[in-house]
Amino acid sequence: MNTSLEKESLAFLLNSSARFLNSVFERRIGEAGLGLTPGEARALLTVAAIDGSKQADIASRIGLEPMTVCTYLDKLESLDLVERRPNPDDRRSKCIYLTQASSDLLVAIRREVDSLIVQATDGFDENDLSKFHTLLTILQKNLQMAASDKSKQISQ
Repeated sequence: MNTSLEKESLAFLLNSSARFLNSVFERRIGEAGLGLTPGEARALLTVAAIDGSKQADIASRIGLEPMTVCTYLDKLESLDLVERRPNPDDRRSKCIYLTQASSDLLVAIRREVDSLIVQATDGFDENDLSKFHTLLTILQKNLQMAASDKSKQISQ
């Protein structure tokens, strides 16, 4: 069924927008000549957002498997952009921290992201952007709870 309503449904618009955002992000990072893959750039941005977190927390925030993120972090560590330190709360795990060397690269990545967001939100005024951010935050929180509820049902 290919109705107009189906094409404009909230789920369709959200999913389609997220795929376009991801696709354009990947292209921009690839073309920016930063020496990182889009996955590595995402991992670095995530470490910056939750500096000092465990690898599993970074993977969860990005929505990838921990082993995939481990590969990204290995590359970032080899470039001296992040470092792994022992977790003071759990000696079996390590926490990931930014290094000083990451600051210029983070500025360049954020410049690409900011440019993409400006383009994506063309036509929004400040009030629209604020409301959109608030609504997406609520949506994300609700979906995280739904995902958590589902995983609890599976483990029972």
